[in-house]
Amino acid sequence: MAIMINLDVLLAQKKMSSGELADRIGITQANLSILKTNKARAVRFSTLDSLCRALHCQPGDLLVYVPDEPEKGSDVL
Repeated sequence: MAIMINLDVLLAQKKMSSGELADRIGITQANLSILKTNKARAVRFSTLDSLCRALHCQPGDLLVYVPDEPEKGSDVL
């Protein structure tokens, strides 16, 4: 997947545990874990808003674009 969520980095910078963040934004630790491990297929804007408020950050601090590597022998750049 090309969009990654840098939740671990921000949690470490803010010295906050996953459990504390889950409590602050009102989601389960299981759902937060899905975000942290980049297994989420989508993120609601309301969840993104809650994450940014709790972590005092911008959406661009949480989300990063990592281009997929093209397959070998592919002409696609």
